Amino acid sequence: MGAHQAVAGDRDRRIGRRALLVGGAAAAVGTVALTRDELTRLYWRLPGVSKARVAGAVDFTGARWVAASPANYRTADRPADYPIDRVVVHVTQGGFASAVKAFQDPAHQAAAHYIVRKDGRITQLVRELDVAFHAGNRSYNERSVGIEHEGFVDRPEDFTDAMYAASARLTAAICRRYGMATDREHVIGHVEVPGTDHTDPGKHWDWGRYMGLVRRVGQA
Repeated sequence: MGAHQAVAGDRDRRIGRRALLVGGAAAAVGTVALTRDELTRLYWRLPGVSKARVAGAVDFTGARWVAASPANYRTADRPADYPIDRVVVHVTQGGFASAVKAFQDPAHQAAAHYIVRKDGRITQLVRELDVAFHAGNRSYNERSVGIEHEGFVDRPEDFTDAMYAASARLTAAICRRYGMATDREHVIGHVEVPGTDHTDPGKHWDWGRYMGLVRRVGQA
């Protein structure tokens, strides 16, 4: 979440104008003008379309499932419709319980895929196949997985050994799953998202340590 706790929704719940135009054109001419893969990607962008889910399923082994409000993410079929090529690191600017409460509030208009607690416990709130409203940038929401970390940007003591280790395992698994390099081009802070006014994870987040752990886990 960063220095500003509430994040305005990025208004990407609706099908994009380009998708409507392309889909409408294909229907109008009555031909298969698009490939099957392209049509599949457009289908999952339609309002009300939802891929079958397994209740309580998680994408990272050992994570606990606590569902965010459906108002704070958009159902999708990633990476079939949107390739995933980023992990965005956030800090909650508050405790774990307050972050969960915010992400379950439909008026909050934001949620991340995961929260990592100070004790290393990982909670998943949005499936990776869905588009969580966490980055404040529609394109980055569609292409990334958002990971919140319990604490405050100005308190280095909040970034514990257990948190770094657990988050590194999570990020390494995400990078492996989607074929991403474990580098700072693909693992970024919220502050690095274009157009954001957030500052997280802040100057006390040890990027050198974190990325070293991510790479070490990824090579294991």
